[in-house]
Amino acid sequence: MPVRPRLTTALPRHLAIAYGLLVIYACLNPFSGWRETGLPLFDFLAAPWPHYYRGIDLILNVLGFLPLGFVMVPAMPSRLSRSTCVLLTVVLCAMLSLSLETVQNFLPTRVPSNVDLGCNTLGALLGALAGAYIGHDLFDRRGWLHRWRMRRILHGNLGDAGLMLLGLWLFTQLSPESLLFGSGDLRSLLALPTPLSFSAPQFLRLEASITASHLVAVGLLARSMMREPSPWSIATLIVLGLATKTLAASSFFVPGQPLNWLTPGASVGLVAGIPILGLALLLPRAGVQVLAGLALLIATVLANLAPDNPYLQANVPLLNQGHFLNFHGATVLVSSLWPFLALVYLGLLGSLRSAGPRR
Repeated sequence: MPVRPRLTTALPRHLAIAYGLLVIYACLNPFSGWRETGLPLFDFLAAPWPHYYRGIDLILNVLGFLPLGFVMVPAMPSRLSRSTCVLLTVVLCAMLSLSLETVQNFLPTRVPSNVDLGCNTLGALLGALAGAYIGHDLFDRRGWLHRWRMRRILHGNLGDAGLMLLGLWLFTQLSPESLLFGSGDLRSLLALPTPLSFSAPQFLRLEASITASHLVAVGLLARSMMREPSPWSIATLIVLGLATKTLAASSFFVPGQPLNWLTPGASVGLVAGIPILGLALLLPRAGVQVLAGLALLIATVLANLAPDNPYLQANVPLLNQGHFLNFHGATVLVSSLWPFLALVYLGLLGSLRSAGPRR
């Protein structure tokens, strides 16, 4: 691979750090029950092929490190050649995987595996190769993604943080048992009981309100981080959220049910939320930020009041099997914390806006 001058932006470095932290959480969750086994730490490297492994476990381990490898290559210093970036990426990802597998020796709910290590390294290699050929065109200052970002999104770290926040929102939609666009439910993290019992009419109203509130909040959050309004970009974000939810329903339900998320409550929420969002986008920037925060607060309160949907809970058995459990732990964490991260981000936008006239 030839050396080519690159003018890489800071976004891939931010993405690599954020995704790396997410991988660490997914591999070490639930961070409890630490104990000493007395076995050699690296004994798992010479273990035979495990009998409990399934094909889906191999795929998940490869896919888990593929995005990390993809963003790490363009995050490397621009003076390095592409071949060197790929090699360093694979080595660093393999070291990360080896460290996590070794630490899993001390967790009773985890089993360190040389197969996991190999699949993670393979995923990093595939992602690094893709990042070497495609990533620079996306993230370099001459790439189309950077040109779009400079035209539409706030400059600097604040704009990068906003893009990462929207990426995390899409990640929350991979949790199949949650309501459409729903997030901010802290009950699973804090082991809190459900305050309301299940009632079909009441649940329909709550689900519709949660869907509509989150739809408005996400759309207005995207508008708040834009330098120029772009309804098409916001519409694309909403469509990507629906597509991600469809992917989760297809992958995690048995059998796959792509439109399982399209419940009566979700349908009413979409029908009500889209026109409300359209009208709210006509407000000035200050009004957009205030309304976005209000919608986030309403949606989060309702998400913590709504009872679990027994139909969804009974149809996602894959989430409690094998490596799906690791993935599910990560989605639950991000989904629980996302509205609060979004509120902090809106607060930063508001403080900078108010400080602008004084400067």
